[in-house]
Amino acid sequence: MSEQELLTRLGLALAIGLLIGVERGWRERELAEGERTAGLRTFGLIGLLGGVWGALHTVVGPLPFAAAFLAFAGGFTLFKWRESEREGDFGATTLVAALLTFTLGGLAVLGDMTVAAAAAVAMAVLLAAKRWLHRWIETLTWEELRATLILLTMSFIALPVLPNRGFGPYEAINPHTLWLMTIAIAGVSFIGYVAVRVIGTRYGTLVAGVAGGLVSSTAATIDCARKAREQPGTTRIELAGAFAASSIMFLRILVIVALFGPSHLTLLAAPLVAAALVLIGASLAYGARWTGEGGDAGSGGPFRNPFELISVLRFAALLAVILVVSKWLVALFGGRGAVGAAAVAGLADVDAITLSITQVHGAALTGLDAAAAILAAALANSLTKTVIAFTAGTRRFGLLYGSFTLLAVLAAAAVLAVHAGFVV
Repeated sequence: MSEQELLTRLGLALAIGLLIGVERGWRERELAEGERTAGLRTFGLIGLLGGVWGALHTVVGPLPFAAAFLAFAGGFTLFKWRESEREGDFGATTLVAALLTFTLGGLAVLGDMTVAAAAAVAMAVLLAAKRWLHRWIETLTWEELRATLILLTMSFIALPVLPNRGFGPYEAINPHTLWLMTIAIAGVSFIGYVAVRVIGTRYGTLVAGVAGGLVSSTAATIDCARKAREQPGTTRIELAGAFAASSIMFLRILVIVALFGPSHLTLLAAPLVAAALVLIGASLAYGARWTGEGGDAGSGGPFRNPFELISVLRFAALLAVILVVSKWLVALFGGRGAVGAAAVAGLADVDAITLSITQVHGAALTGLDAAAAILAAALANSLTKTVIAFTAGTRRFGLLYGSFTLLAVLAAAAVLAVHAGFVV
């Protein structure tokens, strides 16, 4: 290892310690000097200490490095024990964070720097998310926890043994890929569901709309439309929430394509971002507030837990059917068949048809056909939500929602046309 590389690695070890120290120091910033076990400087030194011993590992061998870690662990544990006795605090988070900071400092010198940095960021996020995670645990019901654990257990047990090859007509159904795509969509939706349970509406309609859009932009639109009908004075605010939720639909499609059909990003990234920006702009213009409105957390509102086994199996079955139908229509009609299938399927679920299109390969379906099909699905889904906005909300709510949604879809189509060379 050259001198320059060693200095770089030691710098990373120090940076890891400072990153954790910032979070720990901020959390205990109100304590006087000498009243806390470790803060910014101490964690910076811990990371550097681990890095230095990692550098010495190549000279003195592994046993002194292990002895240094045990000595540090014993000393820090002693100081933390004394602090706990004085304050009556039995938390072990700072102790574990210190031990992990030392370890990551050593990894930064001895191992993969990217892995060390990523682990440090993950640790900082977990430490900073204390209140959010505790609030989620408080709002979580046993039924939701049980459904989530069952599904995760099934996934980790079943996924490695599922056949990773095509079955059925046109070999359209790959059990491994099918379940992986299903879990991925359920996982994204679950993140939004947790956010809805934790924040409710206390942080503003726009934030609630974004979280609801991660679960289901259709359900979020229904919720906003109903509230606008019940309280006409909130129409602008509820429109902001509905627009925010619908913008997430386009970004969800973008993420799905990036994960399962990255070759289509060249044509689809710009149109999807353009549509999302139109709706985000509309949401901001219609007065979404980032401040609290006194809403309650702890309720999923109109949403159901996306990790419920029945819901996941239902989506998997829908996805399997759409995969077969899509490949059949593409085989018969080429790109026009894909667009037709997407337009029909998108009326009910845009995720399933997007996943299906990313799995259709061959000369019959060009990149432009695939992009057009996915945008057709988004258009169909937007049409469904516009009808919902009219029927569940007021006439004004439906007109405004439909107008801006149409503008977003037209923006996406125009960008695709320019990108594909149809417009000069």
